Amino acid sequence: MAQKNIQDDFQQLEKIINKLEGQQIGLEESLTLFEDGSKIIKSCHKQLKKAKNKFEEIKEELEEEMKKD
Repeated sequence: MAQKNIQDDFQQLEKIINKLEGQQIGLEESLTLFEDGSKIIKSCHKQLKKAKNKFEEIKEELEEEMKKD
């Protein structure tokens, strides 16, 4: 399975939001879309947290290198 990137997740979320806002859909479909959106949001949060941690790691390494000079 190919790993989705955050841009793909945002696009999927936008589609879900548009469906929820723009169409007359039933309760079951609304709940399914809401659940799908929640899973995507969790995925985005995980990806952003991973990127933040990587950024912090690089920043710390750079700061250590700067102290040596």
